[in-house]
Amino acid sequence: MVRSDWYKKWEDVKRFNRKPFPGVSLDALKFLHLERKILFHGHEPLDTDTTPNLEGEYWLLHNNFCQAEGVMNLDKVPEAGALITIGFAKPQGGTGGYARYIAICPQNWKYGVSVLESPGATLPKQPYPLKRDKNGVLKPTKP
Repeated sequence: MVRSDWYKKWEDVKRFNRKPFPGVSLDALKFLHLERKILFHGHEPLDTDTTPNLEGEYWLLHNNFCQAEGVMNLDKVPEAGALITIGFAKPQGGTGGYARYIAICPQNWKYGVSVLESPGATLPKQPYPLKRDKNGVLKPTKP
């Protein structure tokens, strides 16, 4: 994950149209993925870079790498020693879904809560259990 604290002013909509924003250069992406052998990276801005053709994003997606955009709270994650988990859903009517990245930190880390203190997000109650249809979309389905 690339921390820039860009998320701290997300409520300033005009700010997100200004360039440059903190990006990751193509050279840095190639070094990290090809030399350091990372498979995945994330960053706080909503795009990888500010080049006219988004060359970094193009390179990633055409070389079978993926990324997380719009990540927040990296200032609350240790620089090393945390495990990042990824979860997602494909809600009915959506084109995919938002991913949720959760940092599992050392037990004595000063931020966060345990899973016992925060067991999950409140989700709308469905009239029937959610099951995937033939397209993989989760829908309330009568038993």
